Amino acid sequence: MSAAPHELSIAAAGRELRARHLTAAALTRHALDRIAACNDRLHAFILVAEARALADAARADAELAAGIDRGPLHGIPYALKDIYDTAGIATTCHSRLRLNHVPSADSAVADRLAAAGGVLLGKLATHEFAIGGPSFDLPFPPARNPWNPEHITGGSSSGSGTAVAAGLLRMATGSDTGGSIRGPAAYCGTIGIKPTYGRVSRRGVFPLSFTLDHCGPLARSVEDAAIALALMAGHDPLDPASADLPVPDYRAALEAGVRGLRIGIPRAFFATAPALTDEVATAFDRTVALLRDAGALVADITLPDYALFAAANRVILLAEAFSVHAEDLRHRLPDYGRKTAERLVPGALVTAADLVQAGRLRRHLADAVNRALVPCDALLTACTLAPAPRFDAPVDPRAAFSPVQTGAFNLTGHPAISVPIGLGAAGLPLSVQLAGRPFDEAMLFRIARAIEQLSGWQEIPLPTLKAAAG
Repeated sequence: MSAAPHELSIAAAGRELRARHLTAAALTRHALDRIAACNDRLHAFILVAEARALADAARADAELAAGIDRGPLHGIPYALKDIYDTAGIATTCHSRLRLNHVPSADSAVADRLAAAGGVLLGKLATHEFAIGGPSFDLPFPPARNPWNPEHITGGSSSGSGTAVAAGLLRMATGSDTGGSIRGPAAYCGTIGIKPTYGRVSRRGVFPLSFTLDHCGPLARSVEDAAIALALMAGHDPLDPASADLPVPDYRAALEAGVRGLRIGIPRAFFATAPALTDEVATAFDRTVALLRDAGALVADITLPDYALFAAANRVILLAEAFSVHAEDLRHRLPDYGRKTAERLVPGALVTAADLVQAGRLRRHLADAVNRALVPCDALLTACTLAPAPRFDAPVDPRAAFSPVQTGAFNLTGHPAISVPIGLGAAGLPLSVQLAGRPFDEAMLFRIARAIEQLSGWQEIPLPTLKAAAG
């Protein structure tokens, strides 16, 4: 084995485990040592479950030695965003309101990953209740971007983006209501997929918006993400929104390339957005050229204005999030972080008429995306409009979130994936976003894999980590 353990893909690590060239215990110890060396600087983990991780690893080694093979994640370390319930392990939502909350049962995803033989390293930082951050008035510090810790990770799956980009693990879970998987993936340079609404059970994951929430993985590579989603996905009769559809082999066509595929670009979504930087626009156009050279048929298409998607998403999110937090906002408002409260309280002002009109608009916009995908295999658009900003960058007080263009596909429920395409002038990741037909995540993985190869991203090494001073 020539590569360091953290450099091995999930599939490559699995081959080493089965060939007895590597043990799950050694892989886990390596991950725990990397976490110990740099978590005080990056703050990816809220809780490191060392005893659980070592026990999981020992069990995996014993099972593999006995010929029991639970699949591609068997013996592989992973971690959970700290809104996923874990039996006997605190799930805090990065909030003082839930510091003492220890669930009695696993979330559906935690249960699936444990059954697959994964090694749980611990719980990862998030924006408070998946909406409030990055903030310094919470019980835990915000996660930092491993490419430059003075820059943010995006939210709300902040610790997941940090941990994967820092090489602490190959895969972590996230949740996505308006871009909380794809935003951190874009800012940190990982793959992040928000699958189709209903593809992954949300049971046992603290809700933000019942009709906008999605669960999915952030991962180091497209293949890693495909493996992770296949394990996370599947019907759950205890989640009323769960889709009873088979989960395909997401790796089957990963290397099929893009020749003959039709890709539409809703260029008006982002081309005139004030936040769009020249280097993001240039990198996007370079990606389009690479896809065309590889044989894809890429053409501009027209969709309704992005502002309509954003407005409907915001109204629904505000109303549903307030419904989740109404009681605590009335009685425990000072216990919330300031940013969280500022983002939740306006939901009290959303009227029934507002919500009905947003729902009607939502159906119209979903139909428009479906029509666009009839002649197209996927849509290609921007994800973040600029590289990750600094923590101390001026923030427009009227803007609740960073300039990302992800919420459209939460609103419509279509699958969408963020794919890194290179580093900008300041050494921070740049990315693009693909969206596809409902339950056609396999196509997104196929195109994303081509972009990963064509852009040269797979050859870019992980950022150099530094341990915290003193």
